[in-house]
Amino acid sequence: MPQNQFYVDSDKLTKQALDHKHRLEYDPSSRTDHMAYMEGMEQISSDIMDKVLTQMQSYDYESYTDADVQRALMHETCSVEDFKALLSPAAAPHLEEMAAKAKLETGRHFGNTVYLFTPLYIANYCENYCVYCGFNCYNDISRKKLTLEEIEHEMKVIADSGMEEILLLTGESRKMSSLSYIGSACKLAAKYFRNTGLEIYPVNSGDYRYLHECGADYITVFQETYDADQYEKLHLMGHKRVFPYRFEAQERAILGGMRGVACSALLGLSDYRKDALASALHVYYLQRKYPHVEYSLSCPRLRPIVNNDKINPRDVHETQLCQILCAYRIFLPYAGITVSSREQGRFRDGIVKIAATKVSAGVSTGIGDHESKYHGTKEADTGDEQFEISDNRSFDRMYEDIASAGLQPVLNDYIYVS
Repeated sequence: MPQNQFYVDSDKLTKQALDHKHRLEYDPSSRTDHMAYMEGMEQISSDIMDKVLTQMQSYDYESYTDADVQRALMHETCSVEDFKALLSPAAAPHLEEMAAKAKLETGRHFGNTVYLFTPLYIANYCENYCVYCGFNCYNDISRKKLTLEEIEHEMKVIADSGMEEILLLTGESRKMSSLSYIGSACKLAAKYFRNTGLEIYPVNSGDYRYLHECGADYITVFQETYDADQYEKLHLMGHKRVFPYRFEAQERAILGGMRGVACSALLGLSDYRKDALASALHVYYLQRKYPHVEYSLSCPRLRPIVNNDKINPRDVHETQLCQILCAYRIFLPYAGITVSSREQGRFRDGIVKIAATKVSAGVSTGIGDHESKYHGTKEADTGDEQFEISDNRSFDRMYEDIASAGLQPVLNDYIYVS
C-alpha cells in the first residue's frame, strides 16, 4: 500500500496498521524517498534551501574562539559569521553581554511591548508518523475534530477573555481537516479576532491564497529539524516526510499573499546549534528575497507527549536556550521571537525582558476544552493534547504579570482600512 495513501482512521490500531508501523520502524527500504515530492505537491524555483543547508552542514561551532565572540559583540551589524560565533560554545561565558546587546536591539525595534495570543486546536487527526509527536497516526489517543459550531463556541470563550489574536492549529490530515474546513474556521475567527494565524499541514501557494482570502494573516511551519538525514529517521510516513516541500512552505505562503510567516526547529531532535543556525538563516534569506513580509522565529524544545515517556528536552537546557534567543535577536533585530507555554513561567517572564516579543496565554493543546480551562467546567468529549505545557497561566494572569514587570502587553497593533 503506498505510504501517502495509508491512513489510520481508527483510535484502535488494526493488525494491518501495526504491521505497517513495524515495517516502517525496522525496514528503511519500506519508506518513500524523503527528498522526493509526492503527487500534487507544488515545486517552486528557489535557492534558499540550498543556501541554508550548505551553511548548516559546514558549520563547525567548535572552531570559534573567545576572540571571535568578542569581535561579534563589538560589531554594529551582526554578520552570518558573527551569528555562528554567538551560537558556539565559546559564547557561553559571554551570555550576560549577549543579553545586554539583545535587550538593546529589542528595545530599539519593538519598544517595551510584549504581544499576546492564544492557540486553538480544532482537530488532532493526523496522517503522518512522526515518532516524537503526540498526534502521530499510530499513537492511541482520543481523536476529535470540532464542528464549526464548537469552533465558534471556543472562539467566543477566548474572545470574551479579551484576547484579540488567535492561532488555529490542526493535526496534519487533509482528509479530516480539509482546506474548506480550515477556511471556514478562518472566516469565523474574523468575527471575534483582529489577527489570525495558522499552524496546519503545508499546502500549495494557491491554497495559501485561498486561506488568506478567508482571513488568515500569517502561518507558522516547524521544519522540526533541518538535518535531512535525521529528518528521514523521525518522519516515517505521510506528506510530512517530504523534507523539501515542508522547507518551502513559508515561501509558498508568501507567494500566496500571507502577510507574515514564522520558522522554527524543534530543538533537541538533532544538533540544536545547527538547527538554531538553520532556522535563523531560513528567515535571513527569506527576508532578503521578500522584504515586505513580517518574519518571526519560534524556539520550542521537546516536551513530553502522551504514551511516550522518552520524549524530554534533555539536550537543550534553559541557559543554552537563552543563548540561542539572544543570538537570534542580535542577528535578526527586526524579527519577532515567540516563546511558547512549553517553557516555564519564570523563564518566559525573564526572556521577554531581553529578546522575546510574543508569548501565548490561556493555552490548551487539547481539542475543545477551552470551556473547561476558562470556566472550570469539564467537557465530556475532548481530544487528547499534543504535548504537555509548562506555563498554565490564564490570559488575565499573564497580562497582569507582564504589566507588573514594567512592560506593555499588546493585543493588537494593526489598523484595518476598508
